[in-house]
Amino acid sequence: MIAVDHLAVTAATLDAAVALTEEALGLALAPGGRHPDFGTWNRLLSLGPGEYLEAIAIDPGAPSPGRARWFGLDDWTGPAALTHWICRTGDLEAALAAFPEGAGDPVDLERGDYRWRMTVPETGHLPFQAACPALIQWQGDRHPASALPDAGCRLHRLEIAHPEALALRAVLDPVLSDPRIAIVPGAEKALRAEIDTPHGRRVLA
Repeated sequence: MIAVDHLAVTAATLDAAVALTEEALGLALAPGGRHPDFGTWNRLLSLGPGEYLEAIAIDPGAPSPGRARWFGLDDWTGPAALTHWICRTGDLEAALAAFPEGAGDPVDLERGDYRWRMTVPETGHLPFQAACPALIQWQGDRHPASALPDAGCRLHRLEIAHPEALALRAVLDPVLSDPRIAIVPGAEKALRAEIDTPHGRRVLA
């Protein structure tokens, strides 16, 4: 089985990703870090125990990683948006076996004291135009959410719209049981998160 681990807001710059998130939720993001394997950096926000949100973009000061960056960042155009969701699992290979072709291969990664394995496609693009989640398996007992200040935010609902919603549901229904996740038909892929904050329920999309 898999469970929601974190959400990702992507943009051409980290400032743009942060600005969208902070304006939508009315809260400041905490410091994050850099990912040398993919030449990216991020800022973070706790969504409660075991869950968080990241604003992520290409780090202009980092060298090219020599491969496609995750979350399709090499090809990013347009304004900042909530574009990806990441699910954790205790057995990455078993979870990956239930996913469609192109979901990626496990990559060993680290940032500071954090160690994890994650599925990253060679193209940088996840199936179903990234409506399909990436998979992550944390190594050890360290998780970013536990190190973040509790901002009083909790994910209420994550809606994933896609023209092939039925096919995506067929992939996820056997492995993901979470009443907060709704996969719905849509003219194009889009993510919309309803997040409870100290200022009331806010929408991030």
